[in-house]
Amino acid sequence: MPARCACAAPLVVKTSPRLEDGSPFPTLYYLTHPRANAAIGKLESEGFMRQLAQSLAQDKALAEAHRQAHQRYIEDRDRVEKVPELAGVSAGGMPDRVKCLHALAAHALAAGPGANPLGDQVLLAVAPRWRPDRCACQAASETKAAPKSAAETKTGKDR
Repeated sequence: MPARCACAAPLVVKTSPRLEDGSPFPTLYYLTHPRANAAIGKLESEGFMRQLAQSLAQDKALAEAHRQAHQRYIEDRDRVEKVPELAGVSAGGMPDRVKCLHALAAHALAAGPGANPLGDQVLLAVAPRWRPDRCACQAASETKAAPKSAAETKTGKDR
C-alpha cells in the first residue's frame, strides 16, 4: 500500500499495469479514499486543472519537473511489470498537459513530496477540504463506501 490515511486505511493503491484480461492499464497509483476523491473532484469542477495547465505552459522549470515526474512514474510502473504497449505513457496527462488531478495527487501521495510537483500543488489546494494527515474515513463512510481499486473495477482508464 503506497499511501495510507492517518488511521491506516488505504489512501492510494498500486495497481497492476495489466488488467486480468491482459489489457494494458497505465495507472499505477490509484486514489481510493472517497473524501479525497470528492475534494479533488471539486477542485476539478472549479477549474483548477486550467490553472495548473496555464502554470505548466508559462513556467519552464515546472514543465521540466512535470516531465521528470512522468519519467519517475513510468520507472515505478516498469518495476512492477514492463508493458511494451505502455511505453512512454504515464497518467494524469503527464508529461505535457494536466488531465486528471486525482492521478497527479495519487502519485504525489505514493511517491512523496517533490516527486510530482503538480500533485503537490493539488494536495496544497485541496488541504482546506481534505488532508492526508487527518482521518476523514468516518465521515467518508457515512456518505458512501470506498470504491474498489481500478484493477478490480476495470474503470478509470487514466486516473
